Amino acid sequence: KPPSMPRAKFFPTLDFYSLVSKTPRGSHDIELSVLEVYNNEVWDLLARDCEGAAGGVKRDVVSTNTGTSEVPSLMHERVQSAEEALRLIGHVLHLRARNSTLVHADSSRSHLVITLTVTSKGPDALDLAHRLQSTQQGWRSQRGRRGSSGRLPEAPTGIPCPSPCPRPSLTQAPLRTKLHLVDLAGSECVGMSGVTGIALRETSFINRSLSALSDVLGALSEQRPHIPYRNSKLTHFLQDCIGELSLGHL
Repeated sequence: KPPSMPRAKFFPTLDFYSLVSKTPRGSHDIELSVLEVYNNEVWDLLARDCEGAAGGVKRDVVSTNTGTSEVPSLMHERVQSAEEALRLIGHVLHLRARNSTLVHADSSRSHLVITLTVTSKGPDALDLAHRLQSTQQGWRSQRGRRGSSGRLPEAPTGIPCPSPCPRPSLTQAPLRTKLHLVDLAGSECVGMSGVTGIALRETSFINRSLSALSDVLGALSEQRPHIPYRNSKLTHFLQDCIGELSLGHL
């Protein structure tokens, strides 16, 4: 049985579609991808086998000559509505790595990254990109009211994050804006969770990747000359999301 998926967990998806739906039909395309980072390996959860069944396929993260990161051959599905996107996410959530510990009977053992990519075309492309960015800033501000501890430093990570930042010089070219929904596996104390064997190895990778994310955020907030994105495939993949031309909230 697939795990339950509270709608509130993915409510930015609903806001995203609400805004995009106000643009003329045919002026944009929206694609969805779902991957998990398990034991520092990237798995494409939308990829299908020769019989058409979703089963997860191992992928790699590479850096492009423009300094961005991408996952070659990552499966993207076109989605027309928020309901369609949520339904597709629900169909593959059961593929996410899970294990039992003393703390949680159904513990997530990977980081899940759901990405919505909107490609805007025509004269309204720049306007849509600006509105998406403004909406995301407002969403982050509202969530930030829960307390300053939930706000990240100058170069935050998490969701949502538009990429690239819209620029006036690109008004005639298609603009791509991304919304990353990132569900991180929680850090784990071996003494409390009581894990051994495979689960112990999973815990090691979870904690190391979270430490790598912390190192990246620290380097960005301190404006260090070198940002260690490649110390983890999680941070390598999210490089565009936690860089200078993005917005985010944890």
